[in-house]
Amino acid sequence: MSRRASLPGASELFRITSSPALDLPAPAPSAPAEPVEKAKPAGNGRTEQLARTAAPHGSGRTKHDAKITVYVSGDELLAMEQARLTLRAKHDLVVDRGRLVREAVAVLLADFDQHGEESVLVQRLRVVGSDGGETEG
Repeated sequence: MSRRASLPGASELFRITSSPALDLPAPAPSAPAEPVEKAKPAGNGRTEQLARTAAPHGSGRTKHDAKITVYVSGDELLAMEQARLTLRAKHDLVVDRGRLVREAVAVLLADFDQHGEESVLVQRLRVVGSDGGETEG
């Protein structure tokens, strides 16, 4: 009798199961993004404009060749998880944290490219920089 435990193979561990979340149609090949009308958000009207004009999309679920580590506060992580769950519950979009971050970065960088000095990124970094907060090193 062998003392080795019998473990399942990769085909058993990573088999495709039937699930409504997995039955979504495959995304279309990269085509130019069309403006999407969104409900007016509370606060800065720029958020709606960002959602409509952010042409470059995040890279989605592909193999990535670079990795960074980002530290977030507990409140930021909670807000991200709540957004992820809301996307799933109300919009039938199943995304992981990485995809959520990549899409947010794509939107922010598109706004920066388009608006430069008046971009949300520059405005927010000025506010953070003026109060002596956040520095990474």
